Amino acid sequence: MTALILLALVVLLLVLRQNIYVILAVAVAWLYTTVGRGRVEDMFQDMFFSVDQEVLLSVPLFILAGNIMSHGSIARRLIRVAMAVTAPIPGGLAVATVLSCAVFAAVSGSSTVTLLAIGPITYPALLKNGYDKRFALGTLCAAGTLGIIVPPSIPLILFGVATQTSITDLFVAGLGPALMLTTLMAGYAFWRNRHMPRGNWDRREIAIALKQGGLALFMPVLILGGIYSGHFTATESAAIAVVYAIGVEMVVHRDMNLADLRGAFVQTLLLAGALLPVLALAMSLNIFMTLERVPQDIVAWVSGMIDSKYTFILFVSLLMLAVGTVMEITPAVLIMGPLLVPLARTYGIDPVHFGIMMIVNLELGYLTPPMGLNLFVAMTAFREPFGTVFRSVLPMLALMLVGLAIVSLVPQLSLFLVR
Repeated sequence: MTALILLALVVLLLVLRQNIYVILAVAVAWLYTTVGRGRVEDMFQDMFFSVDQEVLLSVPLFILAGNIMSHGSIARRLIRVAMAVTAPIPGGLAVATVLSCAVFAAVSGSSTVTLLAIGPITYPALLKNGYDKRFALGTLCAAGTLGIIVPPSIPLILFGVATQTSITDLFVAGLGPALMLTTLMAGYAFWRNRHMPRGNWDRREIAIALKQGGLALFMPVLILGGIYSGHFTATESAAIAVVYAIGVEMVVHRDMNLADLRGAFVQTLLLAGALLPVLALAMSLNIFMTLERVPQDIVAWVSGMIDSKYTFILFVSLLMLAVGTVMEITPAVLIMGPLLVPLARTYGIDPVHFGIMMIVNLELGYLTPPMGLNLFVAMTAFREPFGTVFRSVLPMLALMLVGLAIVSLVPQLSLFLVR
């Protein structure tokens, strides 16, 4: 009966077109007062303790680093390097677009920041050089999603916090799937545009691009190298990313002024301010469910119906694909992660591998309505109708489903560097 009442309450709020903050707040408060000890103050206490973790400082810091780079010239310099290196390849500009998104994502940790930083530069260039418009839109929307699987990924940080999984291990595990997905997208870009004219191998242009973009290219090496070698924690690497980005953009390149820096800080505060309430509410809900032994009950229920590891993987994939279409990735990770990780353990699935699998599943939600965050961002940034943008991503969605199957069924792709 409790579950039915809660479901009816959530449905009512959805019908009334309330946002995720209101729905989470009402649902969690109702659970604390009716199922718990009847004290709503317990919810606020749990909210405070759940966000009182040093590692969560890395989230706004990585967002800030990404915003600083998108306001400066790092993205443009990375694109020039990628274009110079891939010029002799048929469809080289399309391949360069994918590689630029992957490298920029490796230092921003955000899908939308990656799309907004790379897209406005490469989209006009693709159209100018004769690439199909729908291909250009689909490639940018899909390659932008690499931002949530390429370390340092903000969703991976949230998954680690919510499930008590090593964030460093998750970052290391994300590298293999990220390289595989990047290779799939770049390979498709090459095959689709194999009849496009080739450019020239210009050593002088490569040398100039590497000279101008060397500091930008060193940034992911510094951040990821420090994390993988154990010299930096996630929080320390985020702080280093901010200092490095400010130093490169304002002192070395001098492509950013104080007004731009202020804009990056304001944009970060707005994003972090929107993220914190969802994070606190979702984490307090996780505490409540743990005390009420909800994960154990779900394990017992699902285990009685599913007796195969691969059937469970299929079940989770379908569930996450459905969740990703209607829920933003932050609450999805924070709510579903703690519920599903105990289940994954009972089927012999490593929590680190499961975290990567879950994030790749939800990654597809960025490209599927009604949520489809990257679709709406692309629609606004490139001034194209929603229908055109959605149709453009369908080939990439099929390709990413293949990537999802590989990630789910080949755990060593995620774990070979961890174990």
